[in-house]
Amino acid sequence: MQKIKNIAIIAHVDHGKTTLVDALLRQSGTFNSHEEVKERVMDSNDLERERGITIFSKNASIKYNGYKINIIDTPGHADFGGEVQRILKMVDSVLLLVDAFEGVMPQTKYVLKQALEHGLNPIVVINKIDRPNSDPEEIVNLVFDLFVELGANDVQLEFPVVYTSAKNGYAKKSLKDESDTMKPLFEAILEYVADPSGDIEEDLQMQIMNTEYDEYVGKLGTGRIYNGKISKNEEIVVIKRNGEEKKAKIGRIYTYDGLKRIEVDTAVAGDIVTIAGIDHIDIGETISDKDNVRQLPLIEIDEPTLSMTFMVNSSPFAGRDGKFVTSRNILERLQKEVNHNVSMRLEMTDSPDAFIVKGRGELQLSILLENMRREGFEIAVSRPEVIYKIKDGKKLEPIEFVTIDVSDDFVGTVIEKLGTRKGELISMEKGSDGYTRLEFRAPSRGLIGFSNEFLTETRGTGIMNHTFLEYEEYKGEIVASKKGALIAMESGTTYAYALNNLQPRGILFVEPADEVYEGQIVGEHSKENDLVVNTCKSKKLTNMRAAGSDDNVKLAPAKKFTLELALEYIKDDELVEITPNHLRLRKKILLEQDRKKYRNMMQRSEI
Repeated sequence: MQKIKNIAIIAHVDHGKTTLVDALLRQSGTFNSHEEVKERVMDSNDLERERGITIFSKNASIKYNGYKINIIDTPGHADFGGEVQRILKMVDSVLLLVDAFEGVMPQTKYVLKQALEHGLNPIVVINKIDRPNSDPEEIVNLVFDLFVELGANDVQLEFPVVYTSAKNGYAKKSLKDESDTMKPLFEAILEYVADPSGDIEEDLQMQIMNTEYDEYVGKLGTGRIYNGKISKNEEIVVIKRNGEEKKAKIGRIYTYDGLKRIEVDTAVAGDIVTIAGIDHIDIGETISDKDNVRQLPLIEIDEPTLSMTFMVNSSPFAGRDGKFVTSRNILERLQKEVNHNVSMRLEMTDSPDAFIVKGRGELQLSILLENMRREGFEIAVSRPEVIYKIKDGKKLEPIEFVTIDVSDDFVGTVIEKLGTRKGELISMEKGSDGYTRLEFRAPSRGLIGFSNEFLTETRGTGIMNHTFLEYEEYKGEIVASKKGALIAMESGTTYAYALNNLQPRGILFVEPADEVYEGQIVGEHSKENDLVVNTCKSKKLTNMRAAGSDDNVKLAPAKKFTLELALEYIKDDELVEITPNHLRLRKKILLEQDRKKYRNMMQRSEI
């Protein structure tokens, strides 16, 4: 067998995983001296670069001291936990990256718990030791406490520690050491990461952990060879998730050299490879020898906790921006997504124009929507809803672990606001920098729409992270004190004159010369009821002058929404209309007389 080490890098979002991989790639000689290398080279997706987060797991390979080190960069956000769970089956150890300033965060606990349950022995990497006010030694103590809390065994508790500054490209085994390279981390990987198990002499067994599509060679499947070897043009059997066996032939085989795929004729047990030529292959399925068919254990993925209805855009402006607007286009795109994203589910509805998509959280669903709008889709979506379960006759709901870092001035406000949303304070720790860390257990439904309110109440200074914890008994009704909407009464172009008259009524979402349609939400009412308003009213011009009435109109800036904030903001009877160029909020029922009929009908049915 080759000398191979397979590792994944796991951490909370923004603790420096991708930057660390950059440093390892650069210092291993993977890139030639004349090559220009971008920062965060592993973030290949436009959205990843814009947001500075990893969304999709990536493979890279580094050669060091005669070893081939396969590195997988994993997402740090809880919504993409499905990616992390399946990647852990491909590796023999993990680098647990922890920020020397922020310390242990919710996602750190989540990914570490997964790694320990897989029987992996992590190497702890304390990153950003160059950051002012960091306390690496105290962070190591907190990490040890976390290992104990999660039930680590004696071997796992003896974890090695490496201190790094990935941004500056150096690592140390002790804080007292002098170092200007990543060599101590390379040496720790070779020393502590177990060699891959498996026997090259046995019959072939490989499991697919990731799929993608290439327009030249077709569907690609990436996974680890557990036993035997795989060769180009070899006839094999694909064992589907339901146990069905299908014969197929291997087209091409790729291994990794740095970030590049290199085509090879044969690969052996222990290596991570990508194969082409099998169109019907999906995640979790086994590639087996045709004469000795043996299935590997299926990958268990956490169930989705949120659902959202995707539907055809039915607004008066439908079809203006997008290339893909029909239900067939939308269904094909959603089916493609769930095929390579195992933590998502797709369900049909009674309507041919609406589909239910279930996922791990708002961010995961909003990333899908953002990718779709960039691909040219037009779509309307409902407010996210939590997925309940019934067990032993009791209604259960998803509970999240919430960590909040907030200025001491806003602690009382945050506790009060989350308390009304059924949040339970479990820990409060005052820091030395004027900030306090609060930890809560809160229902997922209580957090929908909270980040908007949280940013407002903390004046943009608070930081909130949350991750799924478990299902618990239903916590009761949450009384939401939400403002009503200002709704356009007619289609047309908005005028500054009309908007100026509406300013006392609430906060506006539109500006002069914006096009609006009847039923579109153009602002937030200052009271709790909805109000139908005329934004297209212009000033009647006369040749008479009136004192004071010809002053310049001064409008407050319109409130603009990101996709995530728009999804959180809408109510149950509202939709977000998403096109390549616009985000609009609207009522599900556009015409006011139809909305009145619906309300009257609902009132009669309640009686």
